[in-house]
Amino acid sequence: MTVLPDDGLSLAAEFPDATHEQWQRLVEGVLRKSGKDVSGGAAEDVLSTKLQDGLTTRPLYTAPETAPDTGFPGFAPFVRGGSPAGNAPAGWDVRQRHLGSDPVRVNEAILADLENGVTSLWLSVGGSGLPVEALPRALDGVYLDLAPVSLDAGADYAEAARALLRLYAEREVPPGAARASLGADPLGHEARTGTALDPAEAVELAKDVAAGHPGIRTLTVDALPYHEAGGSAAEELGLSLATGVAYLRALTDGGLGVEAALGQLEFRYAATADQFLTIAKFRAARRLWARIAQACGAPDAGAQRQHAVTSPVMMTRRDPWVNMLRTTVACMAAGVGGADSVTVLPFDHELGLPDAFARRIARNTSTILIEESHLARVVDPAGGSYYVEQLTDELAHAAWEFFQTVERAGGQAAALRSGLVAERLAATWAERAQKLAKRREPVTGVSEFPLLSEKPLEREPAPAAPTGGLPRVRRDEAYEALRARSDAHLAATGARPRIFLAALGPASAHTARATFAANLFQAGGVEPVHDPVSVTDLTAAAAYAASGADGMAVLCSSDALYEEQAEAVAAALRAAGARTVFLAGKPGTAAGAVDEYVFAGCDAVAVLSSVLDRMGVAL
Repeated sequence: MTVLPDDGLSLAAEFPDATHEQWQRLVEGVLRKSGKDVSGGAAEDVLSTKLQDGLTTRPLYTAPETAPDTGFPGFAPFVRGGSPAGNAPAGWDVRQRHLGSDPVRVNEAILADLENGVTSLWLSVGGSGLPVEALPRALDGVYLDLAPVSLDAGADYAEAARALLRLYAEREVPPGAARASLGADPLGHEARTGTALDPAEAVELAKDVAAGHPGIRTLTVDALPYHEAGGSAAEELGLSLATGVAYLRALTDGGLGVEAALGQLEFRYAATADQFLTIAKFRAARRLWARIAQACGAPDAGAQRQHAVTSPVMMTRRDPWVNMLRTTVACMAAGVGGADSVTVLPFDHELGLPDAFARRIARNTSTILIEESHLARVVDPAGGSYYVEQLTDELAHAAWEFFQTVERAGGQAAALRSGLVAERLAATWAERAQKLAKRREPVTGVSEFPLLSEKPLEREPAPAAPTGGLPRVRRDEAYEALRARSDAHLAATGARPRIFLAALGPASAHTARATFAANLFQAGGVEPVHDPVSVTDLTAAAAYAASGADGMAVLCSSDALYEEQAEAVAAALRAAGARTVFLAGKPGTAAGAVDEYVFAGCDAVAVLSSVLDRMGVAL
């Protein structure tokens, strides 16, 4: 019997290390078999993925390409976490959001949440949310020394904050035991509504809190308005930095020291289903804010306090059950990225006020990740990954560049009022919207594998969100508009608009393109109908007539069969009443036989909108 050395690392010792160049040559060989004759760096470029902000995900990362030293958890620049123990062992703070305006119902939901795993509360107060005077009733039975409260009160932040502070005093919560975020965010409110607020009240409130309540933070730097307006990760970070710096200037001008001012801020960021980008975003945010603290002369002020919220932009109204998967990945990424608090939006968030089941699933998402998946047992679990470290570094540089652009424009307030922020975010969203329209960024249940027979979920309407400032975008919005047209047609006529799928030849020839075409047309609410048997020029007319199609047909098969049969089948379909004949495949295939083409990368939204127009489906 051979006894292995006890160093534990010698199993591959007899094999020489592979070089980067050797790996590239192997990649070149694989690509050559697929018809791509490229070499060296060009081979890697073929396998690379372009991200927003000029970032690129490459196919291979190695030690020499990693970012600068990221330090240790709990020490500046805090890339690896805000404390030496990270979120271990208890996990992150599970913060549930409550949007209702009825204090009795809100109280019932709050108590149910706290009894079942939630550790802090995020309350919408003032405006269309909970009335400020109803705050004590909503928090009846809540141990305020154990359950931190985060307020979201918009223009009413000062009144709501004073009400909460009075409640602490009335319930005899020791000032040192109170944990809260008062949610003052004048610039965030301006971004949401277009209405400027005087920060003076927030400064006075912060001075009072800093003097007597060490566990309470007054100002929230909410980056969600920029994320929800279509901003990229770097833009979200850059605008949060500009907002944070504006608040630091106001607080220090008002008499607070730099360290005290830094201790009055909490930052809120979106967590998306792009897990690695989300992990990198929270790590980069701490690094960037540490750099600002250092520049302000307070390198030992501690890490940025972070509240993660699963992205509203990624939530869909159709097939909302898939949102559970999206929010699970986003929650995991935020926790791995080191967020202090995480809010998982319920899967029915976009449909109205969530029901008890949806709230339960939302809070249990964190519980499963912490208690069953044990994510909190490892500090900075993504740390040391060449890819994550490089992505964190590149994202931090892109965000810092945009932050400097905003500062050169006069700061966050000036950038908002001049239109710089709105124009930049609109351009970013327009580029992303094109990818969504072309299904280069697929949305499961919406642009990919939609279910036309799905029964919509009904929810009580949520309070109206503030408007007047930056727009709110959603990944599903273009397809949602198309599906709404189809729904109206169904309600008026008893049937959805239909298109006939003319499958040519054996299943092996047409299945892939028939599946592609069916998915594409269903994304716009157009029901694909096909004959169970492949059609020919002799059977196409009868099959089309039996389908109930609204003047449209699409040929689905291989290129070889298109050359043999497309012209005859298309002529038969036109004779049977098809006004437009599509072909699923490359433009130019069977030229002259068909009217239009649908293919991977075509503008699906434009095609579907045109189809509905020609079918007479009203806007």
